[in-house]
Amino acid sequence: MKIILFGATGMVGQGALRECLLDPDVTEVLIVGRSTTGRKHAKIQEIVHKNLYDLSPIAPQLAGYDACFFCLGVSSVGMSEADYTKITHDLTVAVAHVLAQQNPQMVFLYVSGTGTDSTERGSSMWASVKGRTENELLREPFRAAYMLRPGYIQPMHGVASKTPLYRIFYVVLSWLYPVLRLAARKYVITTEDLGRAMIKIAKSGAPKRVLENSDIEAL
Repeated sequence: MKIILFGATGMVGQGALRECLLDPDVTEVLIVGRSTTGRKHAKIQEIVHKNLYDLSPIAPQLAGYDACFFCLGVSSVGMSEADYTKITHDLTVAVAHVLAQQNPQMVFLYVSGTGTDSTERGSSMWASVKGRTENELLREPFRAAYMLRPGYIQPMHGVASKTPLYRIFYVVLSWLYPVLRLAARKYVITTEDLGRAMIKIAKSGAPKRVLENSDIEAL
């Protein structure tokens, strides 16, 4: 199985990449990003492309892949709706549109988040934007598209957030993670389990197209 990965330097992307490199059924991971990750591995191929909103110059290089793990995203904290929409919705849909043209048999996995609003009409800006993004992705002509809505994600195996403040936050909460898992297992997951679930979905599908944290954990 050959996988395209967007967002490989983020926490979720790092976790997904780790599990892909460990899985014997994954033969290649093509990392696409604005800058190089510096990662070296026999399975890794990498394309550095500055304008991810326009993939047409590299579109032929994106053909022949079985799945895409789209792990690229930003926090809405401090962002205007226009700026958040440009990154969360416009970029994601632009990428998906090109990939669907190049790989109609592809399985597309989008890492969204708990609380996403599929109606697109709620009071929460980020939830409505994510809901609109999910809805448009589900209409793209892929073989299948899955929207993953993890809750709290605990980084494992050296995976770390790119944001210094978040790194401190996760270090502190790592001591409490066993308690969180016992008290609210429905809403927490590790980067390891999330990455493994993504690979399983790419291989054999899932019972639902929109998967909440508990659905992902079950897989």
